[in-house]
Amino acid sequence: MWRRFTLLLVFVWAVTAVAGSKTAKAQAVRAEAQDLVDAILRGDGNLNGTLSRVHYLGQEGVVSLELAETVRRAGDLEQLRRIAQALGALAHPNGEGALLYLLNADDGAIRMSAVQGLGRLRSVPAGPRLVPLLQDKSMGVRREAARALGLLHYAKAGPALMKAAKTEPELEVRAELLVAAGASGDKKQAPLLEGFLDDSSESARFAAAQGLCLLGHKRGYEFAKKKLGSPDRFERLEGLRLFEGTRAREVNAVLAPMLDDRDRGVSATAARILYQGGDLKMLDWLVVKSFQATGDDKLPYERELETLRLADDHRREILAKAGIK
Repeated sequence: MWRRFTLLLVFVWAVTAVAGSKTAKAQAVRAEAQDLVDAILRGDGNLNGTLSRVHYLGQEGVVSLELAETVRRAGDLEQLRRIAQALGALAHPNGEGALLYLLNADDGAIRMSAVQGLGRLRSVPAGPRLVPLLQDKSMGVRREAARALGLLHYAKAGPALMKAAKTEPELEVRAELLVAAGASGDKKQAPLLEGFLDDSSESARFAAAQGLCLLGHKRGYEFAKKKLGSPDRFERLEGLRLFEGTRAREVNAVLAPMLDDRDRGVSATAARILYQGGDLKMLDWLVVKSFQATGDDKLPYERELETLRLADDHRREILAKAGIK
């Protein structure tokens, strides 16, 4: 009896110790998150480095909430810029309301950060609010508004995007407008995009082709296939870029053969685009190919896996599932 009682006490003590350790660790992480918020507000250190630490701790929600509460009482313009940049980079739902509020800021840099964050968040309420910014006086805001509307797949923005593309003086912004028109999913814009395939600007022609590929239009596919069939690897990589953001099931017939390309960079890029388009088995393909490769041959696969931010434990799970230890 006494032995059982002693064992029970030891068990209870062990459980309590583990729970206490977890609680202490959680409190330490929360305290560091608050220190990071204070660093952002004061402007201490490198902002990107601070945000990387927030991501590492998994405290995006806590930090976004704290920063969102300071938006309306920021001390000066530079501090508000830092808050907006942080909220835009973290792109957490806790910061969505603040980002929507910042769309009305007088400062172009702040508006741009807000637009970027709402695009990354795929914020549904942001759609109608972003359309007027296609005419913003700041080139950066116009460019990011187009990109964000594309990420939102906001079909109602299709006509506004094409209208803006016709008059946009900056080539970089015009290209984003054309791609976003395709990403919007508004197939009525296809004839207008086709018109840009004969544009004097190479960037406009390429962007129009990508927009058409996003709409699943044959003219876009024809443009892309010419590049994919080139003996030059850079041309083939350009052809793959035209399918960024497409759905795997719609482009599998075109991209699947590129997995056997003689250039590992081309095949790895094709796999990543298919994975991001919904073909989940392509992640396993990349992980296994990287494991099997040696030396510099690993690099193309690792570059794409880095883009996908694959966690180490997930990588181990994939390898184990493939029978690799």
